[in-house]
Amino acid sequence: MTTTSVTTPTANGVGASPRRPDGTVKVRGEFAYSSDLWHEDMVWGVTLRSPHPYARITSIDIADALAVPGVYAVLTHEDVPGVNRYGLEHADQPVLASDVVRYQGEPVALVAADHPETARRAMKRIVVAYEELSPVTDSEAAVAGEGPSLHDGGNVVRHVKIRRGPQDLAADVVVSGVYEVGMQDQAFLGPESGLAVPDTEGGVDLYVATQWLHVDQQQIVAALGLPTEKVRLTLGGVGGAFGGREDLSMQVHACLLALHTGKPVKMVYNREESFYGHVHRHPAKMYYEHGATRDGRLVYVRTRLFLDGGAYASSTGAVVANAATLGVGPYKVDSVAVDCWGTYTNNPPCGAMRGFGAVQAAFGYESQMDKLALACGLDPVEIRVRNAMSEGDLMPTGQVVDSAAPVAELLTRVREMPMPPERPFDLRHMPGGVSNTTHGEGVVRGVGYAVGIKNVCFSEGFDDYSTARVRLQLVGGEPAATVHTAACEVGQGLVTIMQQIVRTELGVDQVTILPMDTSIGNGGSTSASRQTYVTGGAVQAACAAVRARLLSRFDHRVRVVGGKLVAADGQVLADLVDVLGDDVYDETVEWRHRPTSALDPETGQGTAHVQYAFAAHRAVVDVDTELGLVKVVALDCAQDVGKALNPQAVMGQIQGGSAQGLGLAVMEEIQTSGGKIRNPSFTDYLIPTVLDMPPMSIDVLERPDPHAPYGLRGVGEPPTISSTPAIVAAIRAATGLALTRVPVRPEHLTAT
Repeated sequence: MTTTSVTTPTANGVGASPRRPDGTVKVRGEFAYSSDLWHEDMVWGVTLRSPHPYARITSIDIADALAVPGVYAVLTHEDVPGVNRYGLEHADQPVLASDVVRYQGEPVALVAADHPETARRAMKRIVVAYEELSPVTDSEAAVAGEGPSLHDGGNVVRHVKIRRGPQDLAADVVVSGVYEVGMQDQAFLGPESGLAVPDTEGGVDLYVATQWLHVDQQQIVAALGLPTEKVRLTLGGVGGAFGGREDLSMQVHACLLALHTGKPVKMVYNREESFYGHVHRHPAKMYYEHGATRDGRLVYVRTRLFLDGGAYASSTGAVVANAATLGVGPYKVDSVAVDCWGTYTNNPPCGAMRGFGAVQAAFGYESQMDKLALACGLDPVEIRVRNAMSEGDLMPTGQVVDSAAPVAELLTRVREMPMPPERPFDLRHMPGGVSNTTHGEGVVRGVGYAVGIKNVCFSEGFDDYSTARVRLQLVGGEPAATVHTAACEVGQGLVTIMQQIVRTELGVDQVTILPMDTSIGNGGSTSASRQTYVTGGAVQAACAAVRARLLSRFDHRVRVVGGKLVAADGQVLADLVDVLGDDVYDETVEWRHRPTSALDPETGQGTAHVQYAFAAHRAVVDVDTELGLVKVVALDCAQDVGKALNPQAVMGQIQGGSAQGLGLAVMEEIQTSGGKIRNPSFTDYLIPTVLDMPPMSIDVLERPDPHAPYGLRGVGEPPTISSTPAIVAAIRAATGLALTRVPVRPEHLTAT
């Protein structure tokens, strides 16, 4: 007996924009974030960090700290029971430094006390003697072999080389440039925090804000020297992430203190410590050369990119691969030579951040496209349209783009959006705002365009999957479903999407999302714009398994509509309540997308990525050329999302990603000097506020990807990629300045 089931969207299913299940409590300030966790008998943990970017530890004296009343424990590297190393791609980072510190802020010792202020006072009594060393701070010099090796094997984390097509081509028009991207912070508003609770059998439960529960667990058990089942993780409320929670921060530290004291231990970073306690976006220096015909068609692209990974590897290897494979942009070109290096330095560790290598490269290649347009006498949109890739074209890696790639259409659509009006004089709309710095003197307007490309999901043969368990039964006499995954909700709306998928697939309105934890199989990281694709795919597959069992007694096409089983001809066959009865339908599915492959080490050829996503921006800016102040007047976007599973959430992702791109363009940078952070606070590290974000016109295209669940395409990262170069292009158009570095500062606009 074969059954073919057909689903019918419900009012709050796929394609709708239902209210988030956690939205109301967040708006009311009632949502429990991980920093709100509490336990009756808990103590507080704090971390002592290195003041030096590079130094040898000659001694650690904890006696005075232990003597402080209220202190329960003071731990150093000697108290790490397992392997004193962890890391996402390479286990190269110590839990607590033993002999050498490689960046300012590296953890050296831990304190647990009955009050956070007591713990901090005791921490200041720990005496660490250092022998300062000369830090390595330049990534290009690190590739050249200058300076000491910070790790075995030298200071190159990874070099990706891509060669495609003939390498000796000449071109009618050649433009070149050197571009730099500063170190950007994820700037999530909820600092690192968590609560570790020891059990009576030598294990521990950790409640934490993170992006990847199972990889955290793997690193923690290695450091604690415990079997996996002894360390259980549950996701706490997450106050933003954007890549900054992929790496461990306080996870092992809290567990160490909890097991040592036998008490629950809470750790919460303050804002300054958060700047030291998580990775940042890789700063980059990029050399580009573009050759083209006289009518602006690309002949070749050659580029060398240097990404500063800081003291430890984190995800630098994967970021390097992204920057290299996406380093030419969404353009057709037959001759490509790309070299991309990620390096160790004594700067702060860098890793995942929204856009993941593609952001840095896009600033380089889009700046080049504007320069090429000028050299060829073409409009900046026209030169991009002439070279825009489309479905069936090849990436620099030789991979065929086998789903929609509407690059030219995105550019055309964003160009055709209405321009913002010329506003009458109003201080609120001037660069500098109500500070009254100008009445319009020296203020000029510019318009700029950019387009970007981003991969979706994990790449290069990584076993990328997610696990989902779906249960369907009667609750209170009504059909109800529960969903259990370990996929982290970090604010992006996965909890809503999973409910929508279940409503669509099973035709039930009541859907409960269980807490995310490690009692179920891996859900993968909430990164790479992958969770809706992969965990959404897993939930869809688990629903299909439940539905197949439920409908196995019927021998024709059946759909579930409004709690009823309906035949293809519209005949109601049964009520879902009656079919369910006392039975419980429970299915767990491990779901994978189509495979990828590693890059050839010599040529960089290979099917590295699962899916590509595209976005284009048009920026309009007003620039006060006397004071160097910039007002972004409009930041309009067109993006292909494949299928908008939740249209309102899609709009929010595009707006949020564009805001982060605006920040990188004109204000956000962790400034370092000699490896030391100069601005570890939101007083001196500036992020856009509601007053900085302009109105946005957004055009959402839906060009389904036949390989993806529902035809969807990852949404979260593309707007961050194209917004930055569009804004800088607009500032260039207004001022006539070259502007080869972001963020653009006032002194860049007023220097003579």
